[in-house]
Amino acid sequence: MSERDEAVAKRAEAVMTPNYRPAPLAFVRGEGAWLYDQGDARYLDFAAGIAVNALGHNHPALTRAIAEQARDLLHVSNLFLNEPAVALAERLCALSFADRVFFGNSGTEANEAAMKLARRYMRLVRGEDRWGFVAMEHSFHGRTWASISATGQPKYHEGFAPLVPGFTHVPFDDLDAVEAAVDDTTCAVLVEPIQGEGGVITPSPEYLPGLRDLCDRRGVLLIYDEVQTGVGRTGRWFAHQHADGAKPDIMTLAKGLGGGVPIGAMLCTDEVAQGFAPGAHASTFGGNPLACRAGLTVLDVIEREGLCERAARVGKYLGGQLQSLVDRHWGLVEVRGRGLMRGLAVNPEGFDRATLVAAARARGLLMTMAGPDALRLTPPLIIETGHVDEAIQILDDALKESAL
Repeated sequence: MSERDEAVAKRAEAVMTPNYRPAPLAFVRGEGAWLYDQGDARYLDFAAGIAVNALGHNHPALTRAIAEQARDLLHVSNLFLNEPAVALAERLCALSFADRVFFGNSGTEANEAAMKLARRYMRLVRGEDRWGFVAMEHSFHGRTWASISATGQPKYHEGFAPLVPGFTHVPFDDLDAVEAAVDDTTCAVLVEPIQGEGGVITPSPEYLPGLRDLCDRRGVLLIYDEVQTGVGRTGRWFAHQHADGAKPDIMTLAKGLGGGVPIGAMLCTDEVAQGFAPGAHASTFGGNPLACRAGLTVLDVIEREGLCERAARVGKYLGGQLQSLVDRHWGLVEVRGRGLMRGLAVNPEGFDRATLVAAARARGLLMTMAGPDALRLTPPLIIETGHVDEAIQILDDALKESAL
């Protein structure tokens, strides 16, 4: 940490609420897969703003689009139309199962919209008093009240009780548990195709198709939270596309969709969209021209540069190189995830994760932790195998230094 970084850290401590524990670094610029701090030291970014910076930093197409849109129009509200929002909605529908899109500003807002739509659709369109949700243990769906209530991790509930009623949590990747939990009050099943904050946990191949079949048989909706897994992260546009016959009724996106500009989206079918009517739900800033222009550009670049395919190819290489670390270090357990959403499970008797993350950061590699036992690597979709080789070398050195 440079003296300038330390000075910023002290200023932040004096004026900001204490709900974050940021590393003592104040980044000032980025280029591709690299970030630079106040002292101009560079860091290989395998965190990407927690899977947000899909195009890396300072991508010329994205920065140009943001600048152009800022010169033209930033905000008009949803009392009027704007072309970037309509164009982005059209594009998302063309790429997915969906017929309709609602825009918000974040993943938790997208999930709130999804849950409100599911409940309202059941009551007003289907005429059924179904208001409950079946969600998964170790899941994460955001920080607003309903979203933390849906989240299956008690640590996120602490101090916020009573939570929003209506959520039943069952083990992830357990179809029998979901079947048993669905009853006459259930309106939807809510699930991440790969659990992110829960530890980068990938379910068995039959899980998502099984949920689709179960929801059809029991007359409930299927909601996918693809806030972290969507927009090319796993090597397909959306992670559920790896499983045939597993389309949802509602899907949520955020993180990578704006490439760093805040945006969230809730996608749904025409049928389910009937649950909303004018005034039923809204977002003042949702769908603003700047965020939607950024989202369009991200999708354009991913398609033009073949970044879904690159995420699959380089992600497979990353997975193999991480496995080589597991083979060499007894304190590592397994490699998890898919594409460029990877987890490295750590045995706490071999390594302290926080110490390991700090040791890697000191050598110029940024990564995060997820769940009770995993290191998480979510680099930009633009990386190549050379970036992976550099990251693995740094991580190997950090592992040697940090072994208990």
